[in-house]
Amino acid sequence: MANSLQTSSSTTTARLSLRSPSSDSGLDSGLRSVSFPLKSLKFLTRQIVIKQQNKSRRRTELVVKAMEVDISLSPRVNSVKPSKTVAITDQATALVQAGVPVIRLAAGEPDFDTPAPIAEAGKNAIREGYTRYTPNAGTVEIRQAICNKLKEENGISYTPDQILVSNGAKQSIVQAVMAVCSPGDEVIIPAPFWVSYPEMARLADAKPVILPTHISENFLLDPKVLESKLTEKSRLLILCSPSNPTGSVYPKRLLEEIAQVVAKHPRLLVLSDEIYEHIIYAPATHTSFASLPGMWERTLTVNGFSKAFAMTGWRLGYLAGPKHFVSACGKIQSQFTSGASSIAQKAGVAALGLGYAGGEAVSIMVKAFRERRDFLVKSFGELEGVKISEPKGAFYLFIDFSSYYGTEAEGFGKIENSESLCRYLLDEGQVALVPGDAFGDDSCIRISYAASLTTLQAAVERIKKALILLRRAVPV
Repeated sequence: MANSLQTSSSTTTARLSLRSPSSDSGLDSGLRSVSFPLKSLKFLTRQIVIKQQNKSRRRTELVVKAMEVDISLSPRVNSVKPSKTVAITDQATALVQAGVPVIRLAAGEPDFDTPAPIAEAGKNAIREGYTRYTPNAGTVEIRQAICNKLKEENGISYTPDQILVSNGAKQSIVQAVMAVCSPGDEVIIPAPFWVSYPEMARLADAKPVILPTHISENFLLDPKVLESKLTEKSRLLILCSPSNPTGSVYPKRLLEEIAQVVAKHPRLLVLSDEIYEHIIYAPATHTSFASLPGMWERTLTVNGFSKAFAMTGWRLGYLAGPKHFVSACGKIQSQFTSGASSIAQKAGVAALGLGYAGGEAVSIMVKAFRERRDFLVKSFGELEGVKISEPKGAFYLFIDFSSYYGTEAEGFGKIENSESLCRYLLDEGQVALVPGDAFGDDSCIRISYAASLTTLQAAVERIKKALILLRRAVPV
């Protein structure tokens, strides 16, 4: 039997010809396989009768057509931007693994180990066989512990059925946005913002409305600006205090003014992201938005264990709010991931048992963060043209480096914005930072000081050396 295969130049069609003997026996059996990446195959046969010198010969042709697989994605997914913090962190990690001595100051992850009592609780959970599914909303034990914490530390009262424990605060937030927003609703987001807020709004088919703030005002939202931007479509205001990426902390007086604006709009809810509440530097203090008069009924409070308790890998967060909204979020979670890890929940109970605001274990970390903040503020404050708003909480410094835009470096090119400056500092200084445009403010760069003081000292030295090499572009 003779086989022949013809393909088009685009490899979208292929023809395999099989010749039978001179008899009318039909199709031969021995077929060769042909693979077509990302394509499906459609098989067609046809019979051809060939007459030669009063003799007839039948030939069966097998036609193989390779059809393109539809690899289109949902418009909802296409509208979402990938996280730059994750991308830069992954890039820096890959460089380190390749042997490049990059200093990684991009990720929002404490460099401390999880406190021993918390880790031990997790180990005990495994030893004791506490490794099965828990209720979707979380165990009664951890939800009651969260209620106690919110009452004692934040002055807000909830019952366990008003608490939903999730796989990290990020899940708590996205479920809240999806539960309360309808297509076309507006989600009000002060900038600079955490990179995921606008994308979460888009996932819910809602529209993110960005309200810029200014470094001269410590990146705090002006209530008058908020009031001027609210419409009948405004559904959710997201506040983050202490803030990622700026470290700003909203004073109680300013939150009260914002609450007065919110109270005028019956449809407007508030999502209060309080994940950094324990990482705060005196005299600044934390105020939960739900504790303000008239705000409990319309506030969804999100918190978790990753930042204060150095438990990023445990993936544990929670939502507190009116039962109507919390139950809706729970419905999403039940069809999405179900309950959080049973082991992590046991560890979370231990974390909440360390004492007020995390006790000594957290206070030691906060003291170290403050020392690092002070060092960075002083070091970068020595650079001409750099603007700094001193963080009052969290572990980020959001510095205005826009005075370096328009400069250029030999072998690199022109520094045009925060992204090109970060690429330059990674290439020349081998320091990984996050460009401010990811957070809605292209004039700044975010530096995470969740790293040892020694590491930060080395990073500052590298950054300063790299900046010295920048020169103003000469007009042509």
